Amino acid sequence: MSRSTGSPRISVRNAQRKISVNIGELESFAANAVDRCLQLRKQSQTDLRKLREVFIWLISDPRMALLHRKFRRESGPTDVLTFQHGEIFISVQTAQRHARAFGNSLMRELKLYIVHGLLHLHGFDDQTTADARKMKTAQEKVLRCAAE
Repeated sequence: MSRSTGSPRISVRNAQRKISVNIGELESFAANAVDRCLQLRKQSQTDLRKLREVFIWLISDPRMALLHRKFRRESGPTDVLTFQHGEIFISVQTAQRHARAFGNSLMRELKLYIVHGLLHLHGFDDQTTADARKMKTAQEKVLRCAAE
């Protein structure tokens, strides 16, 4: 697998035990997705290239709910939380529920969340309708290209 100059190292860690996940496949996908994200024009001062490493943590709903309350002051679990110093937390249980609801496989849903987190690290935001639309377009492009 070729890596772009300036790409951060990717580590995927499974810190939950309820749902079996292929970490190797996700790590390989995430490495390709980083390279694809870096080909996009960054949206702000935030730049994925400045990070040496990105840690993707697969966690449970209870742990995600704690993080969500602590850092976003919102109750209950969410799907993905991204921290600008290079950590992406993904709730595998929430991903599984969303995958069923949207007719996706769990792996596709997890890959979507990885791309979503990487785009946040690259300066994309989804707080306004226009920004969310740009981010969704970029997400679909990265998902499609990284899977090749």
